[in-house]
Amino acid sequence: MRFSDRANSLVQDIQGFVRERGASTRQQGYTRVEQFEMADHMPSSSQKPDDEGSALGNTVEVRAIGSNDDHITRDYGTASPSARGDGTAAEEGAVVSEGLRALEGRKVRWYSYLTTRDFWIVLVVGQILALAITSTNTFSSLLVANGTSIPAFQTFFNYVLLTLIYFTYMLYQYGFRKFGRILLYDGWKYFILSFLDVEGNYFTVLAYNYTNILSAQLINFWAIVVVVIVSFILLRVRYKIFQIIGILVCVGGTGILLASDHIQGTNGGPGANLLKGDLFALLGATFYGLTNTFEEWFVSKRPAYEVLAFLGFFGIFINGTQAAIFDRHTLETGNFTPPVIGYIVGYTLALTLFYSIVPFVLRIASAAFFNISLLTGNFWGTIIGVRVFGYTVHFLYPIAFVLIIIGQLIYFLAGSMLGDSKKPWLGDDQADGVAGFGTAKLKALNAARRREQELEEESQQQPATQQV
Repeated sequence: MRFSDRANSLVQDIQGFVRERGASTRQQGYTRVEQFEMADHMPSSSQKPDDEGSALGNTVEVRAIGSNDDHITRDYGTASPSARGDGTAAEEGAVVSEGLRALEGRKVRWYSYLTTRDFWIVLVVGQILALAITSTNTFSSLLVANGTSIPAFQTFFNYVLLTLIYFTYMLYQYGFRKFGRILLYDGWKYFILSFLDVEGNYFTVLAYNYTNILSAQLINFWAIVVVVIVSFILLRVRYKIFQIIGILVCVGGTGILLASDHIQGTNGGPGANLLKGDLFALLGATFYGLTNTFEEWFVSKRPAYEVLAFLGFFGIFINGTQAAIFDRHTLETGNFTPPVIGYIVGYTLALTLFYSIVPFVLRIASAAFFNISLLTGNFWGTIIGVRVFGYTVHFLYPIAFVLIIIGQLIYFLAGSMLGDSKKPWLGDDQADGVAGFGTAKLKALNAARRREQELEEESQQQPATQQV
């Protein structure tokens, strides 16, 4: 009797919340994309609960029930969160908290997260990113081999393409008025993010002109250190022992890769100016680490297309100015043959693909996991180099690759079914974040909806006399 009353009460509360939020969405006229990326999502009531792995996956069988953040979707920068209505915000927080408790309260083993679809998706996507960044390095090497070194200018087209795709789409979704408000209130934040990204690309590419490959790649480990330190201090991330061990194992695997390069004599020789090149590499790695950490913060709070739009928008001006200053002589005297143009196009497409996928990894995992995923880039670079540059594969390479993958497995042996998708800076109920693809908030809302379906089924199975 008591159980039935509690079940019916919870079902009625959740159903009332869903109806209220859905009606609000229809009245305000949000587009489906705004609902998906910026609103709360729940699986369709027609969907049946799936297994544990599917339950945690960021499946597309979700139902957007409207935006709950007027200061983001309608009155950006002018209305406080309280303008939404304390009742609605409290109900939403209660639903998300219920979903998070359901996910985190499950009995799990140390390997439980490895059995979820989320883990295997992010593991595969991480290798796609490693391949994409390796492709950009290959195209850069081909440009240098053809006498064209334009570290600033070759990245300029990436920001142009990001702007054409995501900035145009953002204007379509928001309109110029809302874009102006975002630019006024948060434009400076996006400018800093874009500046850090541009400088990370520039100094890393520039470092290879002065130092050897071994030194540059060793210094790139500093990006992981920067991510861990900044996340710990500013974002209140607390790394578990398995995560630290996983990072160290990945670093050890990459160390074996670099050692095999040194044994084979493929580390690039002494370099033109090792000290200068190493300083550039250190600076580039620092910028990269800061960029990855701050982008994780951005995409947890804002739609991914908005972040990429402003990254490209400001990147055009910052990178264009830098290219005009430092690459002017090369642009005036360069021999832009059809192969060179083809390499620039290939570099741009690979880098744009890379940028487009990164927000998903930062949401479902973290900046730290993102960086250790890229450590396999050396392995993929050698595989590509076998065909393009005539490299040979040393026997240590497969060992190092397997070691890096094992390190990524160890990273997630923390027993949490949410992995790194629950961000500490968003609050216990993730109230400050969006319910976009890959977020813990979306998973919690899905879990709450499934719980509602289960309670409905249980209440329907109760004898009619007990439900009175």
